[in-house]
Amino acid sequence: MTYKKLSIYLISLVWLSNGLFCKVLNYVPRHQEIVKEILCLDNPSAYIITKLIGFSEVLMAIWIISRINSKINAIAQIIIILTMNILEFTVVPDLLLWGKWNSVFALLFCLFIYFNEFILNKEKC
Repeated sequence: MTYKKLSIYLISLVWLSNGLFCKVLNYVPRHQEIVKEILCLDNPSAYIITKLIGFSEVLMAIWIISRINSKINAIAQIIIILTMNILEFTVVPDLLLWGKWNSVFALLFCLFIYFNEFILNKEKC
């Protein structure tokens, strides 16, 4: 397996695990608390929105593996990750796994996505 394929699977695995296991199957209830606090929702509404976000993340994983419009996909991922982390950093840093350090890991993940899509693909041209 090439580095490129492995990195695509790793990136999609992050989206799949966060979407399916953390949100849809609710193995990490903290995610629902984050949604509840950021959107100022009651528990039933936060539950539904968290599930919808989880399903969206599963769809993102499928889109990543499909490689359809991969550049648009990479840009979408980076925008979503940065937006989500700015909100979490400012509104609910106490609910994050690593507190405000989460944003460092998010930025590194964005750089990995960027490198994978825009640098590795450029080398093949």
